[in-house]
Amino acid sequence: MKIIACVKRVIDYNVRVQINRDGDGVVTDGVKMSMNPFDEIAVEEGLRLKEKGVADELIAVSIGGSDSQQQLRTALAMGADRAILIEQTGPIVPLGAAKLLLKLIEKEQPGLVILGKQAIDDDRNQTGQMLATLWGRPQATFASEVVVNGDSATVTREVDAGMETIDIDLPAVVTTDLRLNEPRFVKMPDIMKAKKKPLETVAADSLGADAAPAVGTSDYSPPPTREAGVIVDSVDALVDALKAKGLV
Repeated sequence: MKIIACVKRVIDYNVRVQINRDGDGVVTDGVKMSMNPFDEIAVEEGLRLKEKGVADELIAVSIGGSDSQQQLRTALAMGADRAILIEQTGPIVPLGAAKLLLKLIEKEQPGLVILGKQAIDDDRNQTGQMLATLWGRPQATFASEVVVNGDSATVTREVDAGMETIDIDLPAVVTTDLRLNEPRFVKMPDIMKAKKKPLETVAADSLGADAAPAVGTSDYSPPPTREAGVIVDSVDALVDALKAKGLV
């Protein structure tokens, strides 16, 4: 079975994001970029399934500019067999990403597509669900355990009420949650080996998908500055303070 793991290039989670002077985006020049942490978990899960003999090939796929090759090389260093970059400039929205990924899926015919439940830059949590719908295949979101049994998979997923276990037929789309696994540490020899692994670039326009954004962001604004806290010495004082702020 072939597995596709989707990878997105995002601002590193340790970076304090700043809004640019025009207020129409965030500062990315000179900022450390990394693989979306949820996608890193997806790559790790794909590798573990391959090591169990469930899959015989893991392909890392990303959408974006040529800079995204860096994150694909990281996936290759982790152990992916090959990588494909769908090269596109400009904003990428979940529906556009799903349409482009679908075109690649039709070509590669994977048994499983696994990706992060959301990207930490926009937190939209939509691409996996949209991809499964366009593909017409089952989906299992927020996965904390994935067990593949031949032509089906048993997925334990996190829901508001606790944990839910479902069975899905393959091919399918699975999105990862934080508890699924802990990604492996990439060693220097693996980084060197990754430079020789195949990384194919495909122009987004050549796939024939309409990935143009139907929605856009008009402006960005920083969150309000937090006010200094107040220490109270009794419950009554706390209630009075909350009443003064109109919170109770």
